[in-house]
Amino acid sequence: MYDQFASDYDRFVNWKNRLSLEIPLIEKILPERNSGEETPMKVLDAACGTGMHVLALAKAGYEVVGTDFSHEMIARARQNAKDAKLDIPFEPIGFGSLSAFFGNASFEAILCLGNSLPHLLNQTDIAAALSDFHTCLLPGGILVIQNRNFDEVMHKKNRWMEAQVYQEGETHWIFQRFYDFNSDGTIRFNIVTLKREGEGSWQPTVLSTLLRPMLQADLTSASIQAGFTDVHAYGSLGGEAFDPQSSGNLVITARKGK
Repeated sequence: MYDQFASDYDRFVNWKNRLSLEIPLIEKILPERNSGEETPMKVLDAACGTGMHVLALAKAGYEVVGTDFSHEMIARARQNAKDAKLDIPFEPIGFGSLSAFFGNASFEAILCLGNSLPHLLNQTDIAAALSDFHTCLLPGGILVIQNRNFDEVMHKKNRWMEAQVYQEGETHWIFQRFYDFNSDGTIRFNIVTLKREGEGSWQPTVLSTLLRPMLQADLTSASIQAGFTDVHAYGSLGGEAFDPQSSGNLVITARKGK
């Protein structure tokens, strides 16, 4: 799905608004450095998509690496870095394979944002991904996961999400997302893209992928089982208390012991 959606992804996301909100909050979560430490903090964005969080953190002075399972997303990220005149490594690596590429204890922080982890469909793969994150972190390092609040989604079974619109010149896009709830407990995540040139007819494209809804209690438990300590759940990157019935997001922060 994401190889096919990569060309429209930066139209779908309002990056100016999102980054202006999220980057200051992410910086507050990242671990404090020792006074006088001159080397930039090493951060991995483990599901970087088109790399926009990576570029923003690099501009803020961090040493950032981006990885994503989608080769087309990585190609877009590399082009975005080139356009921004930034030399940043982006690698097409999926969850569970990071430490094999980067080695042990390579990063002070790992980000897994944008509802990426629920694309793993079984507990074995989730456990492997969390263990891989743990291996990649330096002692005392922090993991930040940002998912949809699936406690609320599965309770209310709301199918539809807010539509997104975009325009370039005379070309218009509408992006509509919705869920199908499957009998096996998974969710089919659908994106309908409507595109129109000028006053022409709307041309639809439908893309879909499966998700495993990750509830707060399950993700917290899996993080602890992977070796993390100081595991906390929040309702946003701003640190609001997590409410399973109303929070828009589930944000998990977890530390690797020193």
